[in-house]
Amino acid sequence: MTGERDEIAVVGAGLAGCLLACFLARRGHPVALYERRPDPRSGAPERGRSINLALSERGLDALRRIGLAEQVMADALPMRGRMIHPVVGSPGFQSYSVSGDRAINSISRGALNNALLEAAAKLPGVRIAFEHRLVGLDPGTATMTFETPGGAVTAGARVVLGTDGAGSAVRGQLLAHDLVTESVDFLDYGYKELTIPPLGGDFALDPGALHIWPRGTSMMIALPNPDRSFTCTLFWPTHGTASFASLGSAAAIERHFAQHYPDLPPIAPNLVDDYQHNPVGVLGTVRCDPWQVDGRVALLGDAAHAIVPFYGQGANCAFEDVVELDRCLDECAGDWSAALPLFQQRRQDNAEAIARMALANFVEMRDKVASPVFRARKRIEHALERALPGRYVSQYELVSFSTVPYAQVRRRVRQQYQVVGLAAAGLAAVVGAAVALGLRRRG
Repeated sequence: MTGERDEIAVVGAGLAGCLLACFLARRGHPVALYERRPDPRSGAPERGRSINLALSERGLDALRRIGLAEQVMADALPMRGRMIHPVVGSPGFQSYSVSGDRAINSISRGALNNALLEAAAKLPGVRIAFEHRLVGLDPGTATMTFETPGGAVTAGARVVLGTDGAGSAVRGQLLAHDLVTESVDFLDYGYKELTIPPLGGDFALDPGALHIWPRGTSMMIALPNPDRSFTCTLFWPTHGTASFASLGSAAAIERHFAQHYPDLPPIAPNLVDDYQHNPVGVLGTVRCDPWQVDGRVALLGDAAHAIVPFYGQGANCAFEDVVELDRCLDECAGDWSAALPLFQQRRQDNAEAIARMALANFVEMRDKVASPVFRARKRIEHALERALPGRYVSQYELVSFSTVPYAQVRRRVRQQYQVVGLAAAGLAAVVGAAVALGLRRRG
């Protein structure tokens, strides 16, 4: 049997797994980090699969705690608002914050993963095993079986932590042992990535914004990259008219984009090739319960609570999981059997809150952002924030620019809307009474 029984096993060397390995190693734990893929530092990223993400305050807070925020932010591109692209007319900018200076940050997923992996590899007590695919787990003994290029190997651990994403093999093993329940709610939407290359050596679009092409029941977004390209992501229905299934030929693709995204073809010369050859990804929400078993096996990040990407909070939420687990270990004096249930108790409601907000934000991004009513509401919201600083704060600012727990954000926003609604109703009543009094006096 390979591995040491006192190791903490982290299964999945993605963003959350590498960050978790850093936190655990700094606590003095020996860590074994297992990854089913080859070393990502030695290969090219998979075509059409999420090459960048939006990093905001929750993620930055986690990186600051291990001294990586400054390094990571050196290649980040701040996006201070949304640039809305209509079918006809010029794009319009919508600031994320009332001050206009707060930003979410477009960052290369691969570069961030590699930075975290390098940081973990440099820490004493961390060993990393690539091309290890988990195929067996005994939750009672924390004994794992992996398929490797050299054959099957087994490894033991003190604790097994699954950070292996929405399709988690660790969660699958717990399901096979009837130790957790799971629900997966897929959207009738998929996603496909396209690329806008640099134009004349510069960005083809404003790099200071997240670009959105809202089209009612579908949309496209674009995030800037350090090489001056943009990664575009189509979020379209998987079936029916104007869906991924409805476009096949090059001519049909060209006609559709010319009609619905007319400013894209002139700046995306590889549009048809990208569309035809990049895969369609699935979108869904994963829920499971419990997140841990007997203080010996646990799930974090997407493995426990995958969400749709429409609030840009997937990685940020997973990073916050790591911070909270570290806090729980502090409070429980390193006792895993106490820390893991406490971690779930504190994070599960927050994970559910951001899952619901992300689904709601999909409707906002694909449909509402283009409407005059939405724009008017945002102007009123910003006016309230200026008039009531610190007392009225928008949901977007609380989610993206603070570490206020997600569940608390939802409660606070509901309370704010109730107060504003009552105030508006009271103002309307006063105005109505004054008008009625004026009419009686005239009569």
